[in-house]
Amino acid sequence: MTDEQGTTGAILVVGGGISGLTAALEAAEVGNDVFLVEKNAYMGGRVSQLNQYFPKLCPPSCGLEINFKRVKDNRRIRTYTMTTVTSVTGGPGNYEVTLETAPRYVNSNCTACGECAAACPDEIDNEFNFGMDKSKAAYLPHEMAFPSRYVINKDALSAEGAEAVKSACKYGAVDLDMQTETRTVNVASIVYATGWTPYDPTKMDNLKFGQSNAIVTNMMIERMAAPAGPTGGAILRPGDNKEPESFAFVQCAGSRDENHLEFCSYICCMATFKQMTYIRERYPEAKIYVFYIDLRTPGKYEKFREKLMDDANSTFIKGKVADIIPEADGSVTVVAENAVTGEKIKQNVEMAVLATGMQPTQAIAPVNGGQEMDSNGFVVSDPATGILSAGCARKAADVVTSNQSATAAALKAIQVTRR
Repeated sequence: MTDEQGTTGAILVVGGGISGLTAALEAAEVGNDVFLVEKNAYMGGRVSQLNQYFPKLCPPSCGLEINFKRVKDNRRIRTYTMTTVTSVTGGPGNYEVTLETAPRYVNSNCTACGECAAACPDEIDNEFNFGMDKSKAAYLPHEMAFPSRYVINKDALSAEGAEAVKSACKYGAVDLDMQTETRTVNVASIVYATGWTPYDPTKMDNLKFGQSNAIVTNMMIERMAAPAGPTGGAILRPGDNKEPESFAFVQCAGSRDENHLEFCSYICCMATFKQMTYIRERYPEAKIYVFYIDLRTPGKYEKFREKLMDDANSTFIKGKVADIIPEADGSVTVVAENAVTGEKIKQNVEMAVLATGMQPTQAIAPVNGGQEMDSNGFVVSDPATGILSAGCARKAADVVTSNQSATAAALKAIQVTRR
């Protein structure tokens, strides 16, 4: 175990997504030491998986690359990927935190040349692309990964693969003997920016996810539409790569449901309208059906909604989907009741998109850090204790709102350090 001391008033930021990066930078740029930890092998969180994000429909590189550069250039920020919090002791102004870093099996000599991946014979499901394609067991998490360093899934390596990746690396970067590292840090305040996880669609039996290749999630659509995604930017039906001629969006898939997520996930309606633009760019004549409870597009997003609702090939049905029936030809039939007319609807489409909700990651894998959580798993900020939350760890939010809350959390954390 190693001890890493910051100056008096250091801040720990847990989570390296857009909120965590913002909180870390805001604190460091006014003079606080910051420890920024992320459980994944890369920074950037969910934003890095998007094709575009609001309000300007920018690619993720638009917001992340400049933040990565700012983090890299700021000596007050120490970053740790593949790292989790295992314990927190102490009190406001004087917390001792134990961190555990899993082995990457690739050291800092890595130049991201890709020779290890090229030589590796072993493949794994690509988690970044939600299993829609494969990657090598020695891999760069994604094209914009920060740090730009490969990772090795040692458990997936065959003996032949282990020898191949070691032999291929001419920089001595492959180290299959790496061990888990434990360190302690002393900080005055902790900001939880642990983000969100797409709600598990298999928990909704009636929506039949996994029983037909025609049923996908909204985040899978984001990865398909991304130029570096599993289909190179094409929206294709998994399995047979068919170009769909009709789509159904199933809103509130898991949200606003006492059996799943009782809250509104805030972004799902806007995400669907955004993804309708992806479809229109590729399939101008495709039929689109949107099944919804309410359409929530607050403030400046109303005009965006109005434009897409005027689309002649799009139909909006106010009604919750009761069932999705897989058909023999690969299509699916969406069953719902129109809440306005009372009519039972059966609409056949070639792809159904589940607008799955945002579940706070803390609700699934809570950090052992003394933080208070509400009944839905969101972290409650408490300036009195110096334990704060930001972004989607605090509430379901879009990128702009997440960044605003991260700035607020950083300010409150700084205030704790100044007491």
